[in-house]
Amino acid sequence: MAAHTTVWPEMLDTLREAGWHNYSLFLRERDGMVVGYLETDDFARATARMEATAVNDRWQATMAGYFAPAEPGDSGANPDTVRDQLTEYFHLD
Repeated sequence: MAAHTTVWPEMLDTLREAGWHNYSLFLRERDGMVVGYLETDDFARATARMEATAVNDRWQATMAGYFAPAEPGDSGANPDTVRDQLTEYFHLD
């Protein structure tokens, strides 16, 4: 949580420019699991745009210590690639 108390302004601007909206992180404190939520018109495009930026490379390098490897035996995958897109199948207004 502390790592996100002061997110670099350049990183915030880049997320917005890449098409990320309504972005939140949620922490399950008992085991440290973090879930991110974002809205975007095109998930693949928005994530690819972020992955192509220098500021994202620098940010991910600072976040690497907080992430478990994507696969067993994986050594230090970019934390930004440890994600799955979920499909909403129910919503209550």
